[in-house]
Amino acid sequence: MADMSDRSNITPVVPPAARKRKRPDITADKIRDRIMETALAPGDRVPADWLDPDTLKVSRGTLREALKLLEFQGLVTTRTGPGGGAFVAAIAPENALRMLDNLFLFSPPTIADIYQIRMLIEPELAASAATGPMSTDSFKALQDTIRLYEAEPESGEEEYRQRLAELDFHAELARNSPNRVMGFVAVFLLSLLRDLTVCREIYHLSNPGLRETGLNYQVRLLRAIKAGDAERAREIMREHMGEAARYMLERAALRERPRPKS
Repeated sequence: MADMSDRSNITPVVPPAARKRKRPDITADKIRDRIMETALAPGDRVPADWLDPDTLKVSRGTLREALKLLEFQGLVTTRTGPGGGAFVAAIAPENALRMLDNLFLFSPPTIADIYQIRMLIEPELAASAATGPMSTDSFKALQDTIRLYEAEPESGEEEYRQRLAELDFHAELARNSPNRVMGFVAVFLLSLLRDLTVCREIYHLSNPGLRETGLNYQVRLLRAIKAGDAERAREIMREHMGEAARYMLERAALRERPRPKS
């Protein structure tokens, strides 16, 4: 047996997160930190001396890679020619959502994972909308999403679009949340639901009663929001999310059940 007391020849295992980062990543972080510390706004030029290779003590190639990273992240844009340079950019929410969606592209969450969080967040979004007060335009936007699935669908494809319109109602509610973090997380969860193959298949299943159930919840919720009844709005949404979770999980289980041999 080997003498384990002699560890001089043992190579330590370095955790992936602790491994040495590449110079372009470190340089990009330095530029990002300066932008944050000095509170530059979207459209502002990044001072040229911040991008001087000698000051940063990196090669021009490393600096170019760092700027490419910042562009990919959506933090800066670069322009060439007279008046060119690097400028602070505003990251569009839809771009941030797409990047997060891609994070789960090859290892998607389960329906249960998503609804576990939705059942926590959505009731609070509903309550905050009632506490608001919500603006007239925002309230009208919620009403407009409902109108997209008020009428009986004339085809399976129209029924599918109505199912997505119901998700739009929740997205509109999230976008008007005074808590931007909670609103963003809610919209991200809706984006995941739209992308999951199993969810798309469930949404395509015909279920006429589902539209009526959804409408009932939305109309009751709008009344509670208009009345400023936060606790009632919270309870309606909690009930709605519980029923939606049960429906989606039941349909997902049926989909995975092996079919009998003919």
